[in-house]
Amino acid sequence: MTTPQGPMDIQVGDHVRLRKPHPCGGFVWEVVRIGADIGIRCVTCGRRVMLPRAKIEKQVKSLVKKGEAAQDQPHAA
Repeated sequence: MTTPQGPMDIQVGDHVRLRKPHPCGGFVWEVVRIGADIGIRCVTCGRRVMLPRAKIEKQVKSLVKKGEAAQDQPHAA
């Protein structure tokens, strides 16, 4: 039996790497809005989308905070 986890700690300005690429080829998205739906912007092409929090939490592969942590993380495929 699995224990349910609480919501991910995602903040505006965070960069998240999703499991599937955007049609432009980018994997990294910037969080621009937080709520029941989360607004994200593709770092590669600038496209903005709104997705339900549950869907985002399933699709996030890694969470890269903006700033020093974002520069330390290698962007491996």
